Amino acid sequence: MQDLLQVLVSGLTLAAMYALSAVGLSLCWGSMNVLNMAHGAIMVVGGYVCYSAATFLGSGGPASFAMALAAGAAMGALLYLALVRPLRQRKGFETLIIIASFGLGLIIENLILKTYGAYPIAQPIALEGGWEFEQVFVPYQNAVVLASSSLILIVLALFLGKTRTGRAIRATSISAPAAQLQGVPVRRIYLLVMMLSGSLAAASGVLLSTLTTLAPTMGYDPMLKAFIVCVAAGLGNASGALFVALLLGVFEAAVGFYLGVRFGFSFLLALVILSLIWRPSGLFGGKDLQRL
Repeated sequence: MQDLLQVLVSGLTLAAMYALSAVGLSLCWGSMNVLNMAHGAIMVVGGYVCYSAATFLGSGGPASFAMALAAGAAMGALLYLALVRPLRQRKGFETLIIIASFGLGLIIENLILKTYGAYPIAQPIALEGGWEFEQVFVPYQNAVVLASSSLILIVLALFLGKTRTGRAIRATSISAPAAQLQGVPVRRIYLLVMMLSGSLAAASGVLLSTLTTLAPTMGYDPMLKAFIVCVAAGLGNASGALFVALLLGVFEAAVGFYLGVRFGFSFLLALVILSLIWRPSGLFGGKDLQRL
């Protein structure tokens, strides 16, 4: 029982971080068919903005976190204005945006490397210590990560489901031309989606850095896992990505606990490959229709 509880603590923490990143990627793909390869770089920006605000400005944890979210939203807006909007009408847009966003991510990574250096840095807002119940240790920071991620995702779900703007986002993801005919400002919605995705990436970067360390290349691994979550759930399905993130986070934690950390990612990929063999469009993806 103690082992099971320890696995759940670690797995839910992993799932919370995967969910933030994966939902951000799913929003972009579901609304615009944009696979943002700079998503990991935006996570890094969020982590370093939080570090800078706490270290150089003396801001508290909540204020530093809010600055990171604002920086992520700004990066999302920049990505849309500089890349997505100019390329959207080009032939092969989906491929072009993958290449362009990957290049932008490399530029951001190298700028951070020149500014802060290559050595890992501890995130100053991380909490130390934890609770111990029946030989199960729960770090304070794990609880903060889980609570923060859950709160952000709940607010996002309420925003998408209950507000007029959220309904406009969902309508645009279903059919942009039909939404435009109904008076939805599609370009403004696209900009908002990119800003939301950037904020989610920045939040994930901050929370991840509180559990590990800050480094210019820290975004690669979580972005890859977020992409795996999106593919397993079905590209563009944000609610499905949330469920799959929970499943894969607990699965990876269990494999790491019982077999060793080095096996976690390998078994994760194997599980995803098996699920895609069974459901090529993802667990929650619709069936592709082809007219002959």
